[in-house]
Amino acid sequence: MEYGLLIIGISLLVISYLVGVKKQTWLLAGFNEKNIKNKSLLGVITGAGFFLPLGLLVIFNGVFDYANEGTVLAVVMLVLLLIVYIFINKRLLD
Repeated sequence: MEYGLLIIGISLLVISYLVGVKKQTWLLAGFNEKNIKNKSLLGVITGAGFFLPLGLLVIFNGVFDYANEGTVLAVVMLVLLLIVYIFINKRLLD
């Protein structure tokens, strides 16, 4: 059991809650708030579509040991990031 990954995973779950449920979009960096059509949907997509699955995967990696866990974590993180990025650019930007 790796406690560092557990702490990171729990932190990602807290961020997922704050962004997805409480709509604290100021926690998200790297976008111009004036260009976003629907900030509520942005919070749901990033909170539930990126931070929640990533946090659960990091907690899973902290509890269980399996082959190539670093590679799996990196690939899943990049795929989630790409999906969320494409969705936001197609649906939420003016």
